[in-house]
Amino acid sequence: MNIRRRLRSNTEMHTGALNDILFILLLFFLIVSTLANPNVIKVNNPSGKKDTKAKQNIVVSIDKEQKIYIGQKPVDINLLDTLLKQEVMKAKATIDTPSVVINADTISYYGEVFRIMQAAKRAGAKVVANVK
Repeated sequence: MNIRRRLRSNTEMHTGALNDILFILLLFFLIVSTLANPNVIKVNNPSGKKDTKAKQNIVVSIDKEQKIYIGQKPVDINLLDTLLKQEVMKAKATIDTPSVVINADTISYYGEVFRIMQAAKRAGAKVVANVK
């Protein structure tokens, strides 16, 4: 009968990688905490019941030949103010302040872009210029 105790090996836990993980987590939380702005006052904003990001924009384009389009329709320069005002009035039936997006080619004249901006402002729309 063998009464000797068996030699049990001690279980060890390797903690070398644990230090690396804790250091990375510490850096992560320090970086994230600096991104949070403590000076911001939190306010509950009202939420709408329907999607307000539906088709809201009136697109006015100026190509490289200085031709002006509202949507896909070519527009005479002399009729631009009245046609733009009609489009804004149509959009105001569903939206409070519609926006006019101006897509202008890089070689289009700045004067035409500013003319469209002023016409849109007179019609009561917000203006977004997108010069390509």
